[in-house]
Amino acid sequence: MKKATCVLALLTAGSIAVSLLQAAPPAPKRINKAIELLEQGQPIYYTGGRGGYEEGKKMAQTWADYINYELEHGAFDMTLLREFMRGLADGGPTKSGHRTPAVIVTLPVLGLDKASMQANYWVVQQVLAAGVHGILLCHARSPEAIQVFVQATRYPFHKQAVGQGLEEGLRGSGSQGLAARIWGIPAEQYLEVADPWPLNPKGEILLGLKIEDRHALENAEQTTKVPGIGFAEWGPGDMGFSFGYKTQHDPPYPKEMQDARSRVLAATKAAKIAFLNQVRPEDVTKMIDEGVRVGSGGQQAAEIGRKYTKREMPW
Repeated sequence: MKKATCVLALLTAGSIAVSLLQAAPPAPKRINKAIELLEQGQPIYYTGGRGGYEEGKKMAQTWADYINYELEHGAFDMTLLREFMRGLADGGPTKSGHRTPAVIVTLPVLGLDKASMQANYWVVQQVLAAGVHGILLCHARSPEAIQVFVQATRYPFHKQAVGQGLEEGLRGSGSQGLAARIWGIPAEQYLEVADPWPLNPKGEILLGLKIEDRHALENAEQTTKVPGIGFAEWGPGDMGFSFGYKTQHDPPYPKEMQDARSRVLAATKAAKIAFLNQVRPEDVTKMIDEGVRVGSGGQQAAEIGRKYTKREMPW
């Protein structure tokens, strides 16, 4: 009887262990959840965020793959951003096992020309030092400005494409401390992986462009091919403003805006980077089929899209 009880106990314990293993999320292969999914060919979905520690802690369990932290029109408060990142880390990990959702920041600096980007590269440095996982540059008009933008995100010892469209990186020693703690890795490891993907296959930083006015549109084919850029969007709100429309953020769009969207989409495909566009529950599958790989539009659309592409990573 005692032997049978022991056997039963072992079988029960084994079943529980198997159940726990089955229930546990797979170990992340990357720090940046958004990059990990894009690398798998999966579309990603984002939500907006702002605020400090408490907001970050609440958003740590967001349904989204990444959080767009808005600094283009909001107050440029680096202390608040740092606290937000600390809150995310304290509120994690995510259901997918990542320490935090990825965070991509929209900058108040615009990609107008090389001179203005060189004068403001310090903004890129400050944002990355807070431990974020990417940056979205608004009004990306000039290929030369985009080159400086990428240069500002890199350490000088990362050499991919240096001398072939890029100059030596500008990030300096001391910028890695807090960022490494937020990412949960040693500072030496942060220095190795804090580089733009897909330019650096091991990079964990995702850089994007807003090609969102008629001036930027003229250079879409060049800016999207700057080494280090991972995604781009056409920005219908500002694109509409640029063509003289005040209320054309949402479809149906005038022909010139439709043409603008088509041109940016084609440019991203030619550059082999992801295209960002609004997705809705009723059109998310169509958008995916068209080539959208970064979607905004809310949780319901995201869940429909994830099921459509048979995503395996938990969310």
